[in-house]
Amino acid sequence: MKKSLSHLPEDKRDELRAVTGIITEMIDAEFIILFGSYARGNWVEDRYVGDDGILYEYQSDYDLLIVVKDLPKYQYKGYRNKIKRKARLAAHCATRLSIIMHSIEEVKAAIKRGNYFFCDIKKEGIQLYSSRRFRLPVVTELNLKQRLGNAERDFRNWFESASSFFITYNFVFERKDYKQAAFLLHQVTEHFYHAVLLAFTGYKAKLHDLEELGIQIDRLSPEFKEIFPKNTDEGKRLFKLLRSAYVGARYDMGYKISQGELEYLAERVKLLQAITEKVCKGKIKSFESGILPETQVDGSA
Repeated sequence: MKKSLSHLPEDKRDELRAVTGIITEMIDAEFIILFGSYARGNWVEDRYVGDDGILYEYQSDYDLLIVVKDLPKYQYKGYRNKIKRKARLAAHCATRLSIIMHSIEEVKAAIKRGNYFFCDIKKEGIQLYSSRRFRLPVVTELNLKQRLGNAERDFRNWFESASSFFITYNFVFERKDYKQAAFLLHQVTEHFYHAVLLAFTGYKAKLHDLEELGIQIDRLSPEFKEIFPKNTDEGKRLFKLLRSAYVGARYDMGYKISQGELEYLAERVKLLQAITEKVCKGKIKSFESGILPETQVDGSA
């Protein structure tokens, strides 16, 4: 694992140092690791006009893995959002943070069994902080055939689950139970997101937040970026209705969503379904194309 940020501009290095300081003040971390585009050096700050004529702006996030010993102590107390707020206000961090948190035992076990998401973090990530109480194990490499098998299994499982939720959504929508329909549509979206993440990375995020999950899949294919337009107040409002349905549609008496709002969101989710199937099958095919026939694996004819 690397330790230098020398490939980043000075302002980015300053932001990451400030964020690291905030995290260590709030959390008893074992490791803080920068991964993704800023670790690799291929981050993006982009503006473009989509096929719908709308101007889209995209900036890579700082992807941070926070490793702790006692995960339950932090997992359910909103620490990720607290860190983001404090970084934005106290450190004036202009770059958005995408934070995942796992226990040291989870990370060590994942690397040992060859989970390519965590193995890639170990190989490509930049260590921003270490308590020096633990060491991460040597990476176990999976071959393409193993990655193909995992990707096919996980994609099939989560895509089929999402599609089943979609059928149930349509049934509930026809009964005009719009709050329950909104919750089900949230589940459809979440499950499609998990299908994408697992097919590409072998990683299932412990998240229900569609905005956080969407940030993670947007970077896997540009086609996902235009599914839920959020560059207008109306686009933001409608996505917020879907995002908040996980809790609001079940427990908030004041949560309301109309037939027309659901019809709009369902069309966007239908587009998500089509893009998920196309992009994931393309990724799986890329694994297949790199695998030699069994008779040639050892060099024999």
